[in-house]
Amino acid sequence: MSYDVEALRAREFPWAARGDRIYLDHAATGPLPQRARDVQAEANLNRAELWRVGFEYFWDGVVKGREHAARLLNATPDEIAITTNTSQGVNLAARALPFRAGDVVISSAGEFPANIYPWMGLEKAKGVFLELVPMRHRLPDEDAIIAALDRPNVRALTVSWVSFASGARLDLQRLGEACRARDIWFVVDAIQGLGPAAIDVKACHIDILATGAQKWLLSPWGTGFAYVHRDLIQELDPPAVGWLSMPASADFTRFLDYDYAFYPDARKFEVFTAPMHDLKAMAASLSLFLELGPAAIEAHVASLADHVVQWCAGRRDVTLITPPERSRRAGLLSIAVDDLAAASARLATAGVSHTVREGGIRLSPHLYNTIGELDIALAALAPR
Repeated sequence: MSYDVEALRAREFPWAARGDRIYLDHAATGPLPQRARDVQAEANLNRAELWRVGFEYFWDGVVKGREHAARLLNATPDEIAITTNTSQGVNLAARALPFRAGDVVISSAGEFPANIYPWMGLEKAKGVFLELVPMRHRLPDEDAIIAALDRPNVRALTVSWVSFASGARLDLQRLGEACRARDIWFVVDAIQGLGPAAIDVKACHIDILATGAQKWLLSPWGTGFAYVHRDLIQELDPPAVGWLSMPASADFTRFLDYDYAFYPDARKFEVFTAPMHDLKAMAASLSLFLELGPAAIEAHVASLADHVVQWCAGRRDVTLITPPERSRRAGLLSIAVDDLAAASARLATAGVSHTVREGGIRLSPHLYNTIGELDIALAALAPR
């Protein structure tokens, strides 16, 4: 199960094929594949001369976005709400789930702020307590997280699938089964995992999943989606009410026939107007993942990560922060070196896009990167 990486680079990432840049920073922001650039350019032209297309031209991106996202998650389109970022999906969980004063939400220390501040806001608004399970050796402690679920009044677990800082990947199926056994809601921030890794929300017993699409899903800023398990949709009230959340608004000739009745699916959680031209580009980008196959992409990214792991294992001047086991990582690799600033400067000089986060150089190769590119990056990272 594989695909032709060189053909993919030539077709979708011509700048990479030319060697303009070695881009290993998908955990920060992903570049747009050519198909998304083409769709976005066409949509911008049509937006400038709007009379040339109808509303359906733009709305098609929303419909396809739901459909493609559902296929990536093993969900159905009626369980997908289009959002503009991860925070919107996390806030949906924090504000729509029926928490009561005294309830406890469990999470891990070391979470990205997008999965912390909404729950802190819930503490202030409803008297719900957020408890962070300490990390172990800079990594989320999965055993301790599960043990914490047995504390009194725990109603939800919210975690990042993959840590933004360490690249550590949690076993969502194990955590989901633990939540299901205890009748606890399971909320997942998937932004650092979805794309380089495949997921099945049903097998993992996830109640709500949130992700932006601007990183590993190679889509424009301001695009994303949330998954809400169908058994919860009818039970939850949207934290923000949009005018297109109601079937009554579907008839644009009769807006004044108000009827406060939500769609019976995840559309009830959508708040429009959104960047419609960018959503069309997101749908185009998601189609690339479906064409290549999530499993094939995961295998390719894993092989790239294996190369980095093996390189780190043979050196004494670097420390791999990310767990070395395949099952405990996705595409994000964090590496500690003695002089972060100097190493980062060498990478920049070598034309390697990367970031520094929480004491480590973060390299995040993706579906079109090559071993040759990684070798250039690693030689710059620690040249001795």
